Amino acid sequence: MLDFDLTGEQRMMQDIARRFAREEVAPQCEKWNESYYFPYDLNARMAELGLSGLTVPEEYGGTGHDVLTIELVTEELARVDDGMAQTFHMQGLMADMINTFGNAEQKRTLLPTIANGGNPAFALTEPDAGSDASAIQTRAELTNGEWVINGTKMFITNAGLDTCTWIVLMCVTGQKPDGRKEISSIVVPKDTPGLTISAPIRKIGWHNLDNRELVFQSCRVAEQNLLGERGKGIAQALNTLDRGRIDFGALSVGMAQGAMDLALEHAKQRVQFGKPIGKFQAIQFKLADMRVGIEVGRTMYYKAAWLRDHARPHTTEAAITKLYTSEMAKRVIDEAMQIFGGYGFTLEYPISRFFRNMKIYEIGEGTSEIQRMVIARSLGL
Repeated sequence: MLDFDLTGEQRMMQDIARRFAREEVAPQCEKWNESYYFPYDLNARMAELGLSGLTVPEEYGGTGHDVLTIELVTEELARVDDGMAQTFHMQGLMADMINTFGNAEQKRTLLPTIANGGNPAFALTEPDAGSDASAIQTRAELTNGEWVINGTKMFITNAGLDTCTWIVLMCVTGQKPDGRKEISSIVVPKDTPGLTISAPIRKIGWHNLDNRELVFQSCRVAEQNLLGERGKGIAQALNTLDRGRIDFGALSVGMAQGAMDLALEHAKQRVQFGKPIGKFQAIQFKLADMRVGIEVGRTMYYKAAWLRDHARPHTTEAAITKLYTSEMAKRVIDEAMQIFGGYGFTLEYPISRFFRNMKIYEIGEGTSEIQRMVIARSLGL
């Protein structure tokens, strides 16, 4: 039974994240975005607070919290700076993947790095394989007990960070009897010879988030670096994406709430025609609609997280959550910009950063079009 009363521990972690975001992230995040800087100091601070290891089991140095707790923290971080929230999101995704599919040795060696503030990368997307993951071309051939890897990956988060020491790579490892590609996951240490990491990709948003192109040229890793069962890479990716889409729900709700917070404060302070603009019904209705969209989105990610925590089917719910919240957040942030008027179009106000960053939420973790396909399939279409 879905219960909206948060536990004491959930509220505690939510409060820790809220105070961290407001007191330590907020004063600096505009500077990071201006300079394309990744805040290593606050990444380490997240580990000190126990945030980095929330999904890492206790025996590997984490605290083993449930998915709903993760999403509560994600929302609080995104409410101030979704770049830091994305860092947290990726740590959680990779911890989830290793904990779900890794063998005992992989869990023992990899999970503690996340709990200690490490930032592993997930290399799925390629120049010609985005929404169509089956189009992956990067190949790994098993030769004399080693995987020999060749190919290119694109838009890989965290890969260039000093705190990234390993990458989970999705690649073709053979051919199935029916002629389709056999796709598997392989853990690749970042210092593997033959791996070239590009300069950071310059983007219209996410300036403090590291994204790179990776080129693999005869990279060799041990056979035992295979993650989980050979040929199960797509199933592993889909499981991970289900969790990621719930994360994107919390991220989108957090950004929408942050934008509304800014717009509400501005509406109380900005005076036109002799009174604060928040006294005009046109502005009040905008803020009321924002509140409605945010509350619906929050309820949706709560439900999807609860389903995953209880090991119930949630692929459709994750897709619905991701689709609705990303499009809702774009509407909310656009209306918040409208309330700011010309000031919102300047770089002096944080709302402009929210506006730049929001579009990617309709693209990452599966585009809005892909979410509609998932939902349509659930209807038997």
